[in-house]
Amino acid sequence: MNIGVVGLGLIGGSLCKAIKENTDHAVFGFDKDFSINSYAVMDGSIDAVLDDSNINECDYILLCIYPKATIEFLREKAPFINSKAVVIDCGGIKRAICDECFALSDEFNFNFIGGHPMAGLHHSGYKYSKATLYKDASMILTPKNTDDIVLLEKVTAFIKSIGFSSVTVTTPDKHDEIIAFTSQLAHVVSNAYVKSPQAKVHKGFSAGSYKDLTRVAKLNENMWAELFMENKDNLIFEIEHIINALSQYKEAMENEDTETLKALLKEGSDRKKAIDN
Repeated sequence: MNIGVVGLGLIGGSLCKAIKENTDHAVFGFDKDFSINSYAVMDGSIDAVLDDSNINECDYILLCIYPKATIEFLREKAPFINSKAVVIDCGGIKRAICDECFALSDEFNFNFIGGHPMAGLHHSGYKYSKATLYKDASMILTPKNTDDIVLLEKVTAFIKSIGFSSVTVTTPDKHDEIIAFTSQLAHVVSNAYVKSPQAKVHKGFSAGSYKDLTRVAKLNENMWAELFMENKDNLIFEIEHIINALSQYKEAMENEDTETLKALLKEGSDRKKAIDN
């Protein structure tokens, strides 16, 4: 098959490399930084640059750019896309993207599925992309019709051929609700945590817990700000919940209430054991 990949950063670049390493498909790639296009051709990650002359030859088109850019790209290129093609976006939020892109796919008669590869690094950019990024990772899919078994089986087979071990199918609403907790809140907390004045003098005093909690503090502020704002209702709910929970620990200590503090700690420990089983 012919696979088009738009955006050759960490996610898109790694998809290109994974497809080339694990399949015999041809890969057409495009990045707004033309030097990356040239480099990707030279290192064999893509066979050619994706453009208006070959986009209609693509069986799959993977959009690995920011949400607003995804919508803008599809609006511009929809007339050139083959009616048999499957377009999958790889952004971190789904409602805003799917609302617009489902409508475009209906208008121009191609298949669009929201997607979110659950893999990444705390670095970004093509130079950090690698063919093994998706090995044993999960891909979330948010199709317009979850009952289209034929399409979902076809897409699942393609995704697993790249290296993903599992596919989770859900709705755009449910995706954004859960991802606010599992990903976005973690980035907010990590980013806020390192603003303590003690962070400047942590060396020699920090070990695994510090490293775990600060791993995603270093982020791309442009991308994450857009993701947060597009999912602000769900993320604000999660932020308010954790603020309320932290306040309970604070109040127990202020009140010299050791028993309540123990109960709160045990509750959290028990919850962790339960959700991991």
